[in-house]
Amino acid sequence: MSEINESDRFECVVINVIKNLNWIGATVEDVHSGGRVYFGKIKSDQNDINIGDTLFMGAKPIPYDLEEKEMEVSLYNDDNEKIDWTLI
Repeated sequence: MSEINESDRFECVVINVIKNLNWIGATVEDVHSGGRVYFGKIKSDQNDINIGDTLFMGAKPIPYDLEEKEMEVSLYNDDNEKIDWTLI
């Protein structure tokens, strides 16, 4: 799948963080709509994420049927790096 353009991303705030040795799980909330998405496999050695941090999300429709999932949502850091993705 193609990347989501930087201009199509929107700001979100980290509201919950779960850390273990290999992964970080983070729930983020869209600043404008209040919608929340959980990302469960952010590599812990590459990203230090804390409650209150600002990240960026982008969403796009997936082009096939997959168990009632309709969108691919990607999470990006301040450096424009894709750090995780999920289907909703």
